[in-house]
This record gives sequence, structure tokens and C-alpha cells, in this order.
Amino acid sequence: MSIPLKTWFEAEGRLLRLRLNRPKANLIDAAMIAALDRALVDHLDSRELGAILLDAEGPHFSFGASVDEHLPERCAAMLHTLHRLVLRMVDAPVPILVAIRGQCLGGGLEVAMAGHLLFVAPDASLGQPEIKLGVFAPAASCLLPELVGPARALDLLISGRSLNGAEAAAIGLAYEVAADPESAAVAYFEQHLKAKSASSLRQAVKAARLDYAGRIESKLASVERLYLDELMKTHDAVEGLEAFIAKRAVQWMHR
Repeated sequence: MSIPLKTWFEAEGRLLRLRLNRPKANLIDAAMIAALDRALVDHLDSRELGAILLDAEGPHFSFGASVDEHLPERCAAMLHTLHRLVLRMVDAPVPILVAIRGQCLGGGLEVAMAGHLLFVAPDASLGQPEIKLGVFAPAASCLLPELVGPARALDLLISGRSLNGAEAAAIGLAYEVAADPESAAVAYFEQHLKAKSASSLRQAVKAARLDYAGRIESKLASVERLYLDELMKTHDAVEGLEAFIAKRAVQWMHR
């Protein structure tokens, strides 16, 4: 099996490249979460690091989290590690640029939104479809209102619909739409970040997001408890997940 994440440096160590490496789904499963978290732990303190670019191998950024890992007996561990990764990214003092092609759904979009600036292809598809399985997206429930406002966030979270690249940019979810989002992200780094002091960039990022990480961390802890203590005790949450895994029609009981 291929390693879940490719990691390398460019620009004399100024740019850390992270690439999801299990196409075409690039699932945000336990192995992928662990690899991403380890890469950040290992490299975020690199003195000369000026930016991180996260992208994905293959035509799609990520189909989302592993549905198997959302079942009641496994979801607590999965949410704990995913949310630790999200908070590490949100609190990162180094700009995290994210380049998105194809589908970027569920846990994949949650990881992307934990970054700083999203560069998306025009035909990309970004969404939180968890509600279609009878569950909700805890990290997205905290990140989306911050990024696009409460009304647009609620729409995306309760409809489960997806946005294309232009729609994502129009509501402030994406920073730039580009036919080649990876090249656009690299160009942003080259033009705006490479020549700047890495230590000063860190202070600028901290200042710009001074209370952002705290708000996300506080809300995410409460939302995670809601997911585990209330949602996962309902019939329909488990039914939706099991129906998806079994590829059968779901039978909602509205309880």
C-alpha cells in the first residue's frame, strides 16, 4: 500500500509540500490523519519555513472521511484525532495554502478549511454531505460559520449540497479560482511569501488569527460531545451510516 502522504521541501526549505497520496478517494482515514499530524509536528517549527502547500494526488482532493470509522464503536477515536489535526492546522503560525481539484467533501473539506487560503479549480466540488447519511460534520459546524457567515454555513450543513469553485470563491470559502490551483498556490508563495522573513510571517499570522483558534477549539469540544453523546445514540445516525456501507436504501425512523 502506498504511503498516505508525500512530504518534501521546495524553495531551499521555505515551502513545505504535503500531498494526499491515496487516489482517487484520498480518504481522510486514521492513517492519513496520523501522517498529516506527524508532518506538522515534525516541520512546523522549522525556522526558515515560510508556507505549507497541501494538495492531492489524482483527480480529486478527497472524498472525505472513512465511513467505517464513523460507526459508534470507532467514531470517538476518529473524531479525537481528526479534531486534533484540525486544531493544529487552525493554530499554525505558518500560512497553509490548500490546492483543490475535483471532489473535496466531508472530512476532506474540513481539513482544507483548517488551512489558511484555498485555491480551487473552477469545476471543483466542495461540500459537507454528512447530513445525507444522517450525521453532521463537527469541525465544519465550527469552521464554516467563521468563514462564510452563519446563514450560508447553515445552508451547506443542512442541505449537504456542494459548491463549484466559483461559488466557493463568491461566498469567501475559497481565496482564488484557477484552472491549475497548485500552480496558483505556488505563484502566491513566490510572489507574496518567499522573500519575507519567516519569523515576521509567523507573528503576522498569529496577529491575524489571534482569537480564531480559541473560538474554534472551544466550540469544537462542545460539538464533539453533541455528536458522541446525542447524535450517535439516535437510530437514524447509525442507520444512515450502515445503509451507506451496505449500499442499500436508508430507512429513516426520525428518531
